[in-house]
Amino acid sequence: MMKINIVAVGKIKENYFKSAADEYIKRLSRYCLVSVKEIPASFLPENPTAAQVEAALKAEAVQIKKQCEKSEIFALCVEGETLSSESFACVLENSKTLGTPLSFVIGGSYGLHESIKKEAKMRISFSEMTFPHRLFRVMLLEQIYRAFKINEGGTYHK
Repeated sequence: MMKINIVAVGKIKENYFKSAADEYIKRLSRYCLVSVKEIPASFLPENPTAAQVEAALKAEAVQIKKQCEKSEIFALCVEGETLSSESFACVLENSKTLGTPLSFVIGGSYGLHESIKKEAKMRISFSEMTFPHRLFRVMLLEQIYRAFKINEGGTYHK
């Protein structure tokens, strides 16, 4: 069975986001093994300098890399490639045949360190818009579920 890791900087605090994420993880359980690994966000002052942001992203990257060992990394970032749901389903299907676990990485409010993006098999953007990271985790889980439904020819995707 395919293994998918969601590696996210920060925790979900709101119960409604937790419930939504849990629902998609439950739905995905018939298609893959999903794990969610939360990385603590680095503390930054109110108006951090560029050097402080770089140091924080670098520290987060060290923790992210530990959670992504022996897996294909997909960096979720605004400068990534935008995909249709069908194209995303193809990416998952093609990756499934390799048998390697997949790690989808969601950065914190300052994004991801460049080293994570460089190591990624693919950079993916859901939109040019900015989303709350807690909501985005739910959106990612939903799109992974949708991809499995598309690949099985289900009626979920219309």
